[in-house]
Amino acid sequence: MTAFVSSRFKLIEESATFAVADTVKRLRAAGETIHDLGGGDPDFPTPAAIVESAHTAMQEGFTHYVGSRGIPSLLEAIAEKLSVDNGLQCPASSGIIVTPSAKHALYIALLTVLDIGDEVIIPTPSWVTYEAIIHLVGATPVMAELDADENFAITAEALAPHITSRTKAILINTPNNPTGRVLTAREADVIADLADRHDLVIIADEIYEKIIYDGRTHLSVGARPELADRTLTVNGFSKAYAMTGWRLGYLAGPQPIIAEALKAQQHTVGCAASFAQRGGVTALRGPRSVVEEMRLAYLRRRDLIVDGLQSVPGIRCSVPEGAFYAFADIRGTQIPDSAEFAQFLLTQAKVAVTPGAAFGPGGEGHVRLSFANSDKVITDAVHAMAAALR
Repeated sequence: MTAFVSSRFKLIEESATFAVADTVKRLRAAGETIHDLGGGDPDFPTPAAIVESAHTAMQEGFTHYVGSRGIPSLLEAIAEKLSVDNGLQCPASSGIIVTPSAKHALYIALLTVLDIGDEVIIPTPSWVTYEAIIHLVGATPVMAELDADENFAITAEALAPHITSRTKAILINTPNNPTGRVLTAREADVIADLADRHDLVIIADEIYEKIIYDGRTHLSVGARPELADRTLTVNGFSKAYAMTGWRLGYLAGPQPIIAEALKAQQHTVGCAASFAQRGGVTALRGPRSVVEEMRLAYLRRRDLIVDGLQSVPGIRCSVPEGAFYAFADIRGTQIPDSAEFAQFLLTQAKVAVTPGAAFGPGGEGHVRLSFANSDKVITDAVHAMAAALR
């Protein structure tokens, strides 16, 4: 029966991160205690005011189709947020689409700008889904490996050799999943120069923008005047507001491209959930203290997990600049293969992590550990790892 399946699906595998999550659920259902550092789901509850606004919307009967672009109040809140926080001038009526998840925003962005056979450069290590979505829309992902020993810095030397006559876009993610790197002005200069010289579209995934540490500043490349007409920005509510299950995101960018992307929205999902959008309005209009409280907790946990990993023989771990992942270098251990290392931890230490190889070239020899967990889970996991490796 596989003859009936599109050839595109033979180019992709199941999501490595969801595979880890499914394994954890199965083992826990069997009665095992697993320290789960594999996922990317904040352990905080969605702030109460956001939940209440969606609940009220449902009670009022706001449970039907809404405009495919999004409800006006949320579009206006997003436009204001993008202007104030990011320096992006995207009109609420024509420069933004509210989507059911940032992942769907990414999908319709790529579907809109790519033709069959176009190439997209992805600096790696990178989130596992980028490569898969590009294959699904019929284009070709081109992985540009960044140097772990240079802290995965984006350089012209790493990207330029991969540009061909088929290159259509560059996909960047800041803060980065899995490395925790935050885009610098120098790296933005590299991307801007290449995009201008080769007439490339920039897809900027900024889902972790509110989770940044040590006084660093988030840079939206689309805010640069010379890049405004060629940059599509993907963002959402999952990470900053602990709203992963709400599936609420948005795509913002030049009006002519957004007008075409709206067709993809209309012919796939129609619109994002009405009552979830009411929650999004409350998230953006409400106090920012709830976001800051979670960021400070992640900061404490980051230091806790990095200090713990640094004490484990054979493991090195640079300090994440953003997001809530530690990308630990295991090349100094007796099990430098990331898949074998992850399996060893799961069976011997009951700790779930994601193999670095899942994140593309440059990821091998590393594992990703999420610190979107309680202090106790992190401490217990690191102790179990150290004991198993000894």
